[in-house]
Amino acid sequence: MERQPLVLLVDDEEDLCTLMQMSLSRMGIKTHIAHRLEQAKKLLSEHGYDACLTDLNLPDGNGLQLVEWISQHLPALPVAVLTAYGNMEIAIAALKAGAFDFVSKPINQKHLEQLLQKALNKPIENFQNKEDRLEQKLLIGQSLPIQQLRITLNKIARSQAPVFITGESGTGKEVIANLVHRLSNRNEGPFIAINCGAIPTELMESELFGHKKGSFSGATQDKQGLIQSAHGGSLFLDEIAELPLTMQVKLLRAVQEKRIRPVGSDTEIDVDFRVISASHQDLEALVQQGRFRQDLFFRIHVMDLVLPPLRERGDDIILLAHHFIQKISQEWDIPQKQLTDRAKSFLLSQYYPGNVRELRNIIERAITLSDDERIDLQHLQSAPLRYPTAAAPEVAEDNHVLHSDILISSKKLPDEGLELYLENIEKDILLNALNLTHWNRTLAAKKLGMSFRSLRYRLKKFGLDTDEE
Repeated sequence: MERQPLVLLVDDEEDLCTLMQMSLSRMGIKTHIAHRLEQAKKLLSEHGYDACLTDLNLPDGNGLQLVEWISQHLPALPVAVLTAYGNMEIAIAALKAGAFDFVSKPINQKHLEQLLQKALNKPIENFQNKEDRLEQKLLIGQSLPIQQLRITLNKIARSQAPVFITGESGTGKEVIANLVHRLSNRNEGPFIAINCGAIPTELMESELFGHKKGSFSGATQDKQGLIQSAHGGSLFLDEIAELPLTMQVKLLRAVQEKRIRPVGSDTEIDVDFRVISASHQDLEALVQQGRFRQDLFFRIHVMDLVLPPLRERGDDIILLAHHFIQKISQEWDIPQKQLTDRAKSFLLSQYYPGNVRELRNIIERAITLSDDERIDLQHLQSAPLRYPTAAAPEVAEDNHVLHSDILISSKKLPDEGLELYLENIEKDILLNALNLTHWNRTLAAKKLGMSFRSLRYRLKKFGLDTDEE
């Protein structure tokens, strides 16, 4: 017979504890009650609880102290904080201290059930137990920054707190966001990724929140928005700094209230999702400039994940190169090639403004150029834009991509045919622009004198529009 879940309620309001105890009893959950901080610590030391709910204000301390004590002595125990309205700053501090979630008092039955369902649902994947397999697929490397990232990921996975991921373009923000989702107890729900810079402004509200039939010209049927699609799972907002201010206001309410109103609808829809966001831009600087709302910044900026640039990861570069060689060889169904010592030294000396994404492109190009089982120096040196120095290049301020390494000769006919030859030139120019702008696709499109949509089409055409690595 399956053991009945046991939850500790910590609150000095006896009536509230009784009501919550009755509600949990109807869910088949057994409860113990503590009215003081020290009493709670004693009970936690004596019993094997499955979860803990604590108020912030206790007669002999506060819930934050209890969260810190649980994080130190019982790190696997999910603890949620009950907070009165207006205590958002303290609640965020509790999340950073290790709390699983926080809810406003009084808590209704539906919200209580959702909270406990998440707390009592053990993640399918435990990061430490599955570390070897995850390294092979998603988080490759043994450098100190990557080891520290693993530790932080393991802590963040237990929480329901919003996560903000920052790092240069190409460092794998979507990969890490997906990993946060997979390691959490929301992993059976959907993972919905949205590139905020890729949605036209006029369509953004409809895409995010959905719309009702007839709400505007062209709305021939009801449409579910991407936020609603994330119900029960995680919503990843990539390049969130690209959101217009008007949409930031609407997003803030959706994140705070967990409710959305589709375009043209008179009613709101409850949506349960965890928000994960990312940007390569400095959001704090954008807040100071008035380009990003301060209230939204604080709401999404609870748990931080900073992704290291590839140039700071040392020998991880070679591990990643081997991984890409193996993966590409499998995809192309060709024998796996080996890196020579000269090739390894060359790879370790590069700056990588495009980070992991750029490394994959370099390896893919080298495999194409190599006619035997080896990848040597000459195959890698054909890759565009290398920066062996510690300083990144300056981006030109005009609308032209400068300092191109591309040499075009009209006197020698291309062996591969004109169409393929021109495609290779176009691909090189795109890579050149992306590297010069640190893989900021919006800026690259501007430098090339084309729309973002046109650039996105060309990147997809050449297999460059991906955050898989």
